[in-house]
Amino acid sequence: MTITFVVNQVRKEAAGYTTTALAYEAHKRGHTVYYAGVGDLVYLPNGSVGAHCRQVPDREFRSLNTFLEAVVAEEKILKSAKKWDVLWLRNDPAADMENRPWAQDAGVLFGQLASQQGVLVLNNPTGLIKASNKMYLQYFPESVRPLSLITRNMDDVEAFYRDQHHRIILKPLKGSGGKNVFLVDKKDNKNRKQIVEAICRDGFVIAQEYLPAAKKGDIRLFLMDGEPIMIAGKVAAIQRVQQAGEIRSNIHQGAKAKRVSMNKEMRAIADTVGPLLREDGMFLVGLDIVGNKLMEINVFSPGGLIHASEFHGVDFMAAVIAAIEKKTADIVRNV
Repeated sequence: MTITFVVNQVRKEAAGYTTTALAYEAHKRGHTVYYAGVGDLVYLPNGSVGAHCRQVPDREFRSLNTFLEAVVAEEKILKSAKKWDVLWLRNDPAADMENRPWAQDAGVLFGQLASQQGVLVLNNPTGLIKASNKMYLQYFPESVRPLSLITRNMDDVEAFYRDQHHRIILKPLKGSGGKNVFLVDKKDNKNRKQIVEAICRDGFVIAQEYLPAAKKGDIRLFLMDGEPIMIAGKVAAIQRVQQAGEIRSNIHQGAKAKRVSMNKEMRAIADTVGPLLREDGMFLVGLDIVGNKLMEINVFSPGGLIHASEFHGVDFMAAVIAAIEKKTADIVRNV
C-alpha cells in the first residue's frame, strides 16, 4: 500500500516520535511511505487532493535516526492522493496555534476531501473536528470524567475553586503537551486571576477537580479501533511519573516513563469510551488516565508507543500497521 503521513513540519520530526516508528515499520513491511508537512498539502486543478511529499528511500536503515535523516534529506515531489491508499493525519493542531494559526485546521480540511475521493484517512477527519479540543471528553459518561468547568468567567472559576476546597487544576480548552497547565491552591491566591486571564487570552479555561492519585503520575493507554492494543497479554501503555515539584506528566516536560500492566480501572475506562471512539472513526488514540478517571483523549498524534514496545519487549508498531493493511485489503474486497 501507499501511505502518506502528515505532520506539522517534516524537519521538526524526531527519531523518538511514535510517528517515526510507525512510518519506519510501514517501510520495513514493503509499503511506499511519504511524509508531508501541513503546509505541503495542495488541492490540484484536476480536483484531487495532493501534497509536496518526501518519499522514504527504497533501502534498508539501521535505526530510526538514519531513517528520519534520509527522509528529511529527500527533495519534495508533488503527489496526488489518487496514488495514496492511506492518509494518516499525525499533526498536532495545538502546536501550530501560536505561530501558524493557518495550519491548525488544514490537515482535517484536506483530509475530509481526500476521504471523499476514496482515500482511507486516519483518524477520521470528521471525527477529528469533533475531537479537536478537550471539550470532546464531555461526550463520554460522567462516571469516567473528572468534575470539570469550562468557562471564560472568573466568577465561575472562583465558585468552582471554593466548591473544590481550594485546590483545582486549570488548563486551556485547546492545547497539548502540558502547556499552561496549573495546580492552583491557597498558595496561589494572588496569582489565580492572572492565571485564568492568561489562559483565556487564547480561548476558554478548563477548571478541573484535583485527583490525589495524580501524585503518582498518569497512564497513557493506547486504543486501536476502540480496543486496548494487546500482544501476548501485554498492553500498549506506559505510566508517566512527573518530576518532583511538577504536576505535568508529559515526557517532554521531564516526566519518566515506566512499565505498566493492564488493571481493572484501565479496562473499565476502555470498555466505557471505546464504542464512541470507534463510532467516531478514531483508529489510534491515547487515553490519559489518573486513578479511575480519564483526564484527556489524545486523537491527533499520541506518543509513547515506542516506550511501551521497549518495556514489554513486543512490537506494537507492527500490530498497528498490520491493522491498517487489513483495513485497506477489506476496502479493496468490498469495491
